[in-house]
Amino acid sequence: MRKSFNTLAALVVAGLGRDIMSGDIFLFVGRTRKLAKMIYWDGTGLCLFSKRLAKGCFAAPWAQPGDRPLVLTTSELAILLEGSELALRVPLSPPPYAPTERVLRWG
Repeated sequence: MRKSFNTLAALVVAGLGRDIMSGDIFLFVGRTRKLAKMIYWDGTGLCLFSKRLAKGCFAAPWAQPGDRPLVLTTSELAILLEGSELALRVPLSPPPYAPTERVLRWG
């Protein structure tokens, strides 16, 4: 986890094909899962945060099958960064609300 601003930004753009200035938070976790780095654009510049767990390791939700990008809510990200062992074993948030058109008829 020696990578810093430029290398992580290049990984987001070239490796993930995403816009680093989108405002999304991009999380990188080390091989041993004891160190995590987050990079995001706050509107004025890139911010880089890192966290090293003193005990235990980060959960690995990306190890679950599926080829879609892993999208987390802020609550799920907070639980993951706390080092919770139960992080992301079950969905913490309900699926997004998708209204369906229903016609109600009364008698």
